[in-house]
Amino acid sequence: MKRRIIAPAIKSDGRIIIKFTVIDMGLDLCIVVCGGDRPHLGAMALAQCRVSLENPLEMSASVSVLTLLGHKEDQISSLVAARISQNVGTNVAVLCGIHLDDIGKTEIETIRRMVDEWCDEFIQVTS
Repeated sequence: MKRRIIAPAIKSDGRIIIKFTVIDMGLDLCIVVCGGDRPHLGAMALAQCRVSLENPLEMSASVSVLTLLGHKEDQISSLVAARISQNVGTNVAVLCGIHLDDIGKTEIETIRRMVDEWCDEFIQVTS
């Protein structure tokens, strides 16, 4: 696995601004995903890279998630941790907190799209 120093990335769409910061921790990665009106800590996911149980020729990831009461970042943190872990081949911790006042369904979908795009870009430069 090749490693590069990844500078913080910012994605924006309308009033949505998300910052992605990657911390290289030896063989592991810590990724912080935050933004919106009040960045915070809402959820944390930890993914362990492993051989797929369905196909031993593929990699997969087992993910554990902790979520603070009232927060909904568990899905985003889990998605990022699993995708990066299984595609880059390392253990990954993701800390996530994105808050937008009066967020709507369309903006939630936009955030998911932005996160997916960032994952694609990160996997491309690190694999």
